[in-house]
Amino acid sequence: MIDNTQSFRFFNRGPSSVARLVFFAVLSLLLMFVDTRYRYLESTRSALSVLISPIQMLEILPGSLWQQAGDLYITQGMQQALIKQNDELSRQHQSDAAQLLQLQAIQLENQQLRNLAELPIRNEFTTQLAEIVYAERDVFKRKILINKGTDADVKLGQVVMDDIGIVGQITRVYPWLSEVTLVTEKDHAVPVQVLRNAVRTILFGSGDISQLSLRYMPASADIQADDILVTSGIDGIYPPGIPVAKVVKVERDPAYPFANVTCIPVAGVDKHRHMLILSSMPKLPERPDEKAEGKETGNRVKVRRNN
Repeated sequence: MIDNTQSFRFFNRGPSSVARLVFFAVLSLLLMFVDTRYRYLESTRSALSVLISPIQMLEILPGSLWQQAGDLYITQGMQQALIKQNDELSRQHQSDAAQLLQLQAIQLENQQLRNLAELPIRNEFTTQLAEIVYAERDVFKRKILINKGTDADVKLGQVVMDDIGIVGQITRVYPWLSEVTLVTEKDHAVPVQVLRNAVRTILFGSGDISQLSLRYMPASADIQADDILVTSGIDGIYPPGIPVAKVVKVERDPAYPFANVTCIPVAGVDKHRHMLILSSMPKLPERPDEKAEGKETGNRVKVRRNN
């Protein structure tokens, strides 16, 4: 048998491997020199890059897709974490805002309680602290309910005030609650006087929480805007000298005998929760009966005539 290796060597008469290596090396150096020197292979390189570009894209496509999938997974995870963190921060912000509002309300309430505690009250009057528990739902009624009643020895007619001035008067007493009619209740009357010149008059509620009026005030009366009205102490209901209202507008028409005087309450009739109940004033002597006084006067006249 003839050896295949020997037969292959016998018929193979081409250049040797070393010769081919040297030839291609020299050819490569020559092409590199020509390309560097004369730029003859730019068009060839561009054409080859166009042909090879799809192959390169197909080659890098799996890695690119894998990298995009990883980036998408990481992005979604970060997005969910950020959404969760944002929700937690939003809930914390709402909780902090609610606590801040409560803190502000407590600070205002504490300040008002301090003002009530430091309020100078005349020695003949005692006070007790009360808290508003209910407010009248009827918009046409200006009344509130406080948490003091007959159990706290509250009586009809006692005056209720805040740290600034008169709020109202107790008009009904229950075992554990009391009804307070505000000074702004329609037709509720308070004897007052002008602090500037001591002119006496009657202040009436108008049914509006922010408005009071002086009725039947002569047009020639010495009253002007920004005057402060305080309780006069007449009739033995309201202690004297407590602020009630401030004059905001005075209108005088020569055609009418009375001036139109508009006032606003100085006390927070619709603001605070804590009030002071003043003890009742000393009881005044009974008002004389006009009919009996008229009969007695007639009898005196007859006696004088007989004499």
